[in-house]
Amino acid sequence: MKEKRFEVVFSQGTMDVVRILVDQVTGVNYLQVCNGYAGGLTPLLDREGKPVISPVKPYHG
Repeated sequence: MKEKRFEVVFSQGTMDVVRILVDQVTGVNYLQVCNGYAGGLTPLLDREGKPVISPVKPYHG
């Protein structure tokens, strides 16, 4: 079975949704916001303005 590249590690809301996704290849965390028909995606940054990077398992996608 093919693994998913992006994993949802946090989700909040049903109509106005906020999610944190982790790229299973790079470990980079992304913030996704969906509000009705609008939405956006951006890298999640730490206090110093650097991308938040999580440890990842080897990807076999």
